Amino acid sequence: MPLNITIQGLMFKTTIVVLLIAILASLGRGMFFLTKGGDTKNNVLNSLKLRVSLSIALVALLLLGYFMGWIEPNNVVIANKQK
Repeated sequence: MPLNITIQGLMFKTTIVVLLIAILASLGRGMFFLTKGGDTKNNVLNSLKLRVSLSIALVALLLLGYFMGWIEPNNVVIANKQK
C-alpha cells in the first residue's frame, strides 16, 4: 500500500499539529498565571479565550478536511457479539 501524500495533505496535517501545540501552550500559559497568584485574572481569562478559539478553529478545520476529502475516518467494522 503506497503512501499517497500530497503537498496539500501535508500542509493540512501540519496545520492540525500546530494548532494542537498552540492549544497546549495556551493551557500551560493559563496554568502558569493561575498558580502565580496575584492580579492575573485577566491573563487567565485571555488564555481561556485563546484556547477556546483555537479549539473551535481546530474542529472547523477537521470538519473542512473531512468534507473536502483530505481526511477520512477509519473503516473499522465492529462485529456483533452473539451469545
